[in-house]
Order: sequence, then structure tokens, then C-alpha cells
Amino acid sequence: MSTKMPTEEDILRPTEGFSKKYFALFGVCALALGAFLVGWMYQLSQGLVVTGLSDWGSGGGVTWGLYIGAFIWWVGIAHGGIILSAAVRLLGMERYMPVARLAEMLTLAGLSAAGFYILVHMGRPDRMVTSVIGHYHITVNNSPLVWDVTVITAYFVLTATYLGLTLRYDVSRLRDQLPSYAPQLGSVQLPDLYGKIYDGLTLGYTEKEDEIIERMVWWLALAIIIMAPLLLHGGVIPWLFAVLPNYPSWFGAIQGPQFLTIALTSAISGVILVSYAFRRAYDWDHIITDDIFRGLLLWLGFFCLLFLWLQLQQLTAGSFAPTVDHATATDSKFSHPMYVVPMLMVVGVLGFIFATVLRPSLFSKKRAIVAGVLVLIATLVEKTYFVLSGFWYPTFSIYEATPGDYFPSAIELLSLVGTIGMVVLFFLVISKLVPVVELHAVEHLRGDHDHGEHESASESAGEPEVEA
Repeated sequence: MSTKMPTEEDILRPTEGFSKKYFALFGVCALALGAFLVGWMYQLSQGLVVTGLSDWGSGGGVTWGLYIGAFIWWVGIAHGGIILSAAVRLLGMERYMPVARLAEMLTLAGLSAAGFYILVHMGRPDRMVTSVIGHYHITVNNSPLVWDVTVITAYFVLTATYLGLTLRYDVSRLRDQLPSYAPQLGSVQLPDLYGKIYDGLTLGYTEKEDEIIERMVWWLALAIIIMAPLLLHGGVIPWLFAVLPNYPSWFGAIQGPQFLTIALTSAISGVILVSYAFRRAYDWDHIITDDIFRGLLLWLGFFCLLFLWLQLQQLTAGSFAPTVDHATATDSKFSHPMYVVPMLMVVGVLGFIFATVLRPSLFSKKRAIVAGVLVLIATLVEKTYFVLSGFWYPTFSIYEATPGDYFPSAIELLSLVGTIGMVVLFFLVISKLVPVVELHAVEHLRGDHDHGEHESASESAGEPEVEA
């Protein structure tokens, strides 16, 4: 474990210049996003027929596919990310302070990707105006899809406000605006190139507002924690499916908690990946420590367990004296690889995490990364299957459909690659503008470091330990 003291210079390192690796990664991600945009332009000119979606009827197609599966996946990552950050602040989980802001930024990036999928799947972007905005006062009372757009927008605004308030404290100090803080910065501070952006973020700032902002952020965190199970990935998103009795694969009250556990497993996996990337790129071993990865892995195991338990509840209810249509939908889960393989992947990750508890030497950051990637793949595939199975096994259908005949089109697959590229680009850009690790986290770590050195010096000198 590193004994190096964290400094402001450490968290400002990403803002200092551009490396060849940075440009290479930026170029790859831009190419991925550009390829999807080209595919989307083709879809706009030819219609959704080029994806095979909306090919209902005797063709046995599905109207929703990877677009909606990936939409749910991104929303889950986003909602779970801000829940993690809010929990750190509300519950005093200071151990995870260095990755809290990364979780907030992951929320903004994930919501952007999810919102993009809404535009893409509507076929024509102008329908967002003609179908939603123009008739909002009517549709908001009747359409779960409009509720969905509403809560995603509300959550984006809440998260952006939450992040913006905490950035005021950091930017005002890291620009050498406060003489009392200048000696700790030395010659290192935020680049003058983005001065106009920093002026906007710190407009009207005084040190007197710090206490008020702390209270505001606390209440925002509480609102986020309350809204998550009631309206977001535990409420409105599953209501898109759970209130439709004609689709036994979707219908039921269990979808709320099921979606919430998937959101948290996906978000923790995403935070693990993003945290490791920044730790390795900027030598942050003493900031994003091994202890943080161990803790995140344990939380991942806990929510994987909940995820599997709720899946077991659905399998049990669909297997023990079910209705005929429910039995058919459940039987497919026991044989379809899009369900069986993701479940086995999550079981394998849970088994590994349990093994690290019994034998800590099995833990490594690379294994934690593999676990996170497996969970992200598993949740994406399971959610896509969840969307498809509803159409494959309805209670009543006027058409003869052939279950299992769907495969994502090239444009759909490009959408997944493109949105991942978009999220990576978001982090590449924002890390050049503002610190991705909260200044409070550095101050807290430095305080712990100084306290630990004081204890070591006291023990070496044979002095009694004095309580701070």
C-alpha cells in the first residue's frame, strides 16, 4: 500500500497537456461514434426497416430490440452511479470519496447515452417534438414512455446541479483565487485556457457559501436516494413493462426491485472500470487505493446476490402452477442462451467474490476488472433478452411468431459501440476541464496520512498516543 501523501497536484494532472495515448484513444472513440452516426443517418433516410425492428406480423419480428435493451442498460448504469455518490455523502462512506465524483460523471454520461437511444429508436427525431412536447399535458398522464423521458430529464438536472455545486468549492481554490489556499498549490493550478468556463462555474462565489452548499448537496443526495426506488430505476423504467398484463415475461411487481439491483450491479462495475483507468493513467495508487477496489468488489457481490435472488423468485413463480402463458415464457429462460449464459456469468462473479472473502490473496485489481466487465456484459444481454422475450411469448397475439429469430442488425451493434465511445469521449473531455477527484477527498486523505504519520512517530518515540 502506498504511503505517498495525496496532493492537489495529483488531481490536476489530467488537465496538464495531451499525450499521444490520449489522442489515440480520443481518435478511436471518435471513430466509433462517427461510425454509428453514419449508420443512424442511413436509418433516418431509409427508416427503421433497415434494422428489422418494427417488422411485426407474419415475419415474426420484434418492435424493440438492442436499442431498448441498451437504453435500459445505460439508464441503470447512470442511476446506480449517482446513488453510489449520494450514499457516500449521506452515509459518511469516506472510504469511497475519491471515486464519488467519477460516479457522478458516469451518471451524466450514461443518461446522455440513454437519451440518445430514445431519439434513435423514435425513427424520426422530430417526433420528440410532435409526439411528446406538443402533447405533453395530455400524454404525461397516460404514457409510461413520457414519464420515462420526464424522470430522465429530471435526474440529469439533479445530477448536473449536484456536480456543479461541489465543483464551485474545488475550482475556486484550484485557480489560486483564494490567497489562503495558494501556498498549497504552488505553481500548479487549473489551466487558464478554460478561464471562461471556470468563471461561469464560480460566478458570485464566496467562502461564506461553503456551509450552505454542503447542506444543499446533502438534501439533493437525499432526494436522489428517495427518488431512485420510487420513480427511477425502481419505478418508472420498470413500469414501462410491469404494467402490461399481455406480456407475462414483463408483467409483475417484482420488476421494480429487479431493475434496481441490475442498476447497482452495472453502476458498481462501471465505477470499477473508470476508476482503474484513471488510476493507471495518472499513477493514482495513493488516491484510488486497493482498499477502494476491495470494497467496491464486495458491494458488487452483495448486489449480484440480490440480482440472482430476485431472478430465482421469478423462475419459481413461473414454474410452480403457473398460468399457461406464464409457463411458456418461463420455460424459455431455462434453455435460451441469452438468459442462461448471463446468469452463469453472474454466478461465476459472485463465486469469485465469495472466494476472495475466504482467501484475500485471490484478490487483484485485474480480476476485479474482469468481474466488472463480465457483469456489464451479463446485464446488457439479460436486459436485451428481457425486452425480446416479452414479444416472443405474449398472452395473446394475432400473429405467429418464431421465438428466438431476432439478431441485432449492424446499425444496432454500431449504436452500442458508438455510445460506449461517446461515454469515453465524455470522460476524456471533462477530465481536461475539471478535477475528476473531489478536493475534499484529497484533503481527507491527507489528513488521514498526517494522522497515520503522527501515530507512527509517537510509537517510535515510545510516547503515549494522544487522541485527536
